[in-house]
Amino acid sequence: MVGGRISRARELRREQTAAERRLWSCLRDRGLGGYRWKRQVPIPPYYVDFLSPQIGLVIEVDGGQHSADTLRDARRTADLHARGLHVIRFWNYEIMEDLDAVCRTVLAACKRLDH
Repeated sequence: MVGGRISRARELRREQTAAERRLWSCLRDRGLGGYRWKRQVPIPPYYVDFLSPQIGLVIEVDGGQHSADTLRDARRTADLHARGLHVIRFWNYEIMEDLDAVCRTVLAACKRLDH
């Protein structure tokens, strides 16, 4: 099953949304505060949009489909938190309209977690 997860993660990377691509352009190559990020990381049974393994921070980028699934997202966040991960969420429009503010929020969270 590991091979299936890796294949699915690769597929998700190829099919990133415009908002995910835009945020990735800031995160990649340690471009935001020197923190290392991975994208579309399998954490069974989920795939998280972005993960900084060194500080345990997950960034989830939510589109319109998530507005109808708030309970599922809350359970997912709670499950990831129970695994020692911290989760922050942004709506697609936040990334598309004010990427600088999103990046400032992410960097502040990184610094808070990087003791």
